[in-house]
Amino acid sequence: MPKVSSKRQITLPIELCEMANIKPGDEIEAFIYQGQITIVKKTKGAAKGLLSHIKADKRLSDEDSLQNTLNVRHKGAA
Repeated sequence: MPKVSSKRQITLPIELCEMANIKPGDEIEAFIYQGQITIVKKTKGAAKGLLSHIKADKRLSDEDSLQNTLNVRHKGAA
């Protein structure tokens, strides 16, 4: 059973890495929910197309779009 080091590091057992197809150098993401930590291997392209249904308004600059979003959220909180 792995232990947490003084630097808060853990070593994943080889068997678990093999089951999750995690190899040295792979990027992982860690999430916590109800006191449990879940480790997920990041997969390039996993979210591809997730926002494809959203159409950009090319009349707005990135800064204008950001400011518009902040204004809408601020009004919703009031």
